[in-house]
Amino acid sequence: MRSVRTALYELDEERLVRLVAKGDRAAFEELYRRTAPWLAVRLRRRCADEQIVAEVMQESYLAVWRAAGAFAGSAVGGTATGWLWTIAARRLVDAFRRRAHHATPPPAAALPGAAPAAEEEALAATVGGDVGDALRRLAPELRQVLQAMVLDGMTVRETAMLLGLPEGTVKTRARRARIAMRRTLA
Repeated sequence: MRSVRTALYELDEERLVRLVAKGDRAAFEELYRRTAPWLAVRLRRRCADEQIVAEVMQESYLAVWRAAGAFAGSAVGGTATGWLWTIAARRLVDAFRRRAHHATPPPAAALPGAAPAAEEEALAATVGGDVGDALRRLAPELRQVLQAMVLDGMTVRETAMLLGLPEGTVKTRARRARIAMRRTLA
């Protein structure tokens, strides 16, 4: 048992996903051990509700267990952690949609401009001062790209997968966002 753990410890995440696809529970446990803390931190950056984060984590790893065979990996230029983040990010969006669908908006929400959007509040908590103001002034599609690439540290490919955009569009939006930020901060 000890040698199996040592052997799994030496494998990269992509190889672990390949073993999970074959039903290897020990590989799944090692993948979880390595990626769960990192994934939880990334999800908490986007959602302060611990219950939603816990649900998304559980749903994400269940999806990994079930769909590991569908992971294309480096053959298409992806990474196992990028694939995992894409699964989790989509589950988080689904959780937000479920919650929004079942929630009754408070009376103040009916007033235009009464409360900032959740994304605005998250940005304010993450980035403050002039940079935060400049970031909040960006068009939503530019802000999404910049947030994924800069705040979350995602690659162009991972951002494209997360947002469902072509890589060229992500690059263009990132460039436009940086130019707009420079102008605002100048």
